Parts: sequence; C-alpha cells; structure tokens
Amino acid sequence: MPKSRLVLDEGSYRDLLNDLKNRIRSAQVRAAVAVNQEMILLYWYIGREILIRQQQQGWGSKVIQRLSQDLKREFPDMKGFSSTNLKYMRSFADAWSDFGIGQQVLTNLPWGQNTVLLSKLEDAEERLWYAHKAVEHGWSRSALTRQIEGGLYKQQLGGANNFTLTLPKAQSDLARQLIKDPYHLDFLYADDNTQDQDLKRLLVAHMREFLLTLGVGFSFVGHHHLINVGGEDFHLDMLFYHLKLRCFVVIQLEMGKFTPEQSGQMNFYLSAVDSQERQEHDQPTIGIILCSSKNHVIAEYALRNLQNPIAVAEHRIPSVLPSPEQLQSELASVVQSLDEAPEDAP
Repeated sequence: MPKSRLVLDEGSYRDLLNDLKNRIRSAQVRAAVAVNQEMILLYWYIGREILIRQQQQGWGSKVIQRLSQDLKREFPDMKGFSSTNLKYMRSFADAWSDFGIGQQVLTNLPWGQNTVLLSKLEDAEERLWYAHKAVEHGWSRSALTRQIEGGLYKQQLGGANNFTLTLPKAQSDLARQLIKDPYHLDFLYADDNTQDQDLKRLLVAHMREFLLTLGVGFSFVGHHHLINVGGEDFHLDMLFYHLKLRCFVVIQLEMGKFTPEQSGQMNFYLSAVDSQERQEHDQPTIGIILCSSKNHVIAEYALRNLQNPIAVAEHRIPSVLPSPEQLQSELASVVQSLDEAPEDAP
C-alpha cells in the first residue's frame, strides 16, 4: 500500500517558528551581554595595568601611543585600541579602583555609556546612580548625556536636605519629590554687580513666573515678611504655604554660594514661624535656601543636626542683561509697586 502523505499544519509550524526565533534572539542578547561584560572587564584590566606601571614605574604618557600601535598591529580585527580609548581605560580603572562596587551594573552598560560617565561626572556615587538608571531604562549614549546635563540626579535628590531626619516619612518623601535642584529662573537676569535686594524685588515682581517654577501647590503669603522675636524685628525674603504639604515654606534667596551660617539663620526663622504662624492642623514649616552654588558635603554637614526641615538648592539665572536703561526702569517700577503695597500683601 502506498504511504499516506502527511499534511503540514501551518498553525503548528508558525508556532514552532516563532518560538525558535524568540529563543534565538534571546540567545543573541545573552551572548551580546556576555561579550560586553567580558570586554568591560578586559578594558578595566588594561586600564589598571597601565595605571599601575605609570604610578609605580614612572612610565610616561607616550607609552599609551606605543601600546596602541602594538595592540592594533597584533589584533587588526579588534577595535578599541586607539590612544584615546586606552586613556579612557586608564581613567576607568582609576575611577573604579575597587571594581567590585560597581562591576555588576557597569559591565551591563556599553562602553560608550561608561565613557560618558567618566567624561561628564566626577563623583563616584553620582556615576553609579546614573549607571543604574541607564541599565534600568535602557538609555542610549545620547539619552544618558541628556539626563546628566539636565541634572536628573540632583532633581531626584531634591537638593541637599535633612527631611528624613526632621519629618515623618510620608511628609519627607513628598517634600523630597516637590523640591527641585536647580531652579531655573529664566525670567530674571543678573550679573556680578546685581545686589541681593534688587534680585529679590525682581523675583517678587515676577511672582507668577516664580510660582510656575516652584510647581503646583505653592501659595504666596508675602515678601519681606515680618517676625518679631525677643523685641527685635526680622524679615523673611518670601513666605509661602503649600497646599499639599499643608505647611508654611520659607524661601531665602542668596546671590552667592551656600555658607553654613545661612542654615543657622533659616533654622531660627523656621522656629519663629512655627511658633507665631503655624496652626494646629499645619505640618512643620519647611525652609528652602536658594543659592548660586553649593558644596553638597558642606550643605549636608550644616543641616545634619538641625531640628527644622531645610533644603539647600541652586538657582540658575541668565547672565544676559538688558540695557542699563531697561534695568533701571524695571527696578524703579518694582520699587514703586512694592512701596505702595501693604507689607505682607501677596
């Protein structure tokens, strides 16, 4: 009897084909990851060997150029042995002398992303944070560069603050999310000769734009807000109330860099506001010190043992000025409007 002809089940075949394609792609990905991991480990080893010999045996920078030529001659089919890349390898080993700390995440990043971390960042903790985010979100080299240049790390941290030490967890988490760093005050202008008071007056005059910069929930209470302590008058730059945090927010604007003395002054202001303004249903008053620059470590030390919640954040103000006549006219208009307004008028 003739053998019966088997009919191919198209649906079953397509299922088999799709399964095999998925498995092959997964294997390709795993192979590519494994190759990348081995390459990163190799680059770190090469960089470490160069670094050790330069430090211990006094080899000069010319050895990198010679090594590049010899390696390219020996391995003509391999890329990555240019003088520039060998210098990156040396910097990579120097930045991660204890490679075990970041090995798991760094070997899962392409070399291009690792070089971005080296060239754009100085702080090891910040580099590692961006490395984790790049792996988590699959950032390309250009995407990683944009996130670094946009200051995502500082924004996520909410600036230097002591919120976790001074606020309940729910309030602390919310406050950290709401505080920015830096604040881009693109609607203002300043140069090295601009005085603090001039800038504060302009900021009040542009309160609508400033509120948009601060974010949703801020309500302006007053500028140059008066508090009296022990028979002496003190004035807060700006007082706000945050509807979601349910607390007063004091903002002090500084033209220069942050100094520890500013945190002590802010701590004093917050104690006074809590005593004189805060109601039973209000949460503890929060302070924000806006400065042109800060040393993060100094800011952390200055805030560490204070009892009131304070954040230190940077402001970014354009340095392109209008004409002196325009600036004088606007300042005169602002001064006139402030003189005519009640002391604590919004």
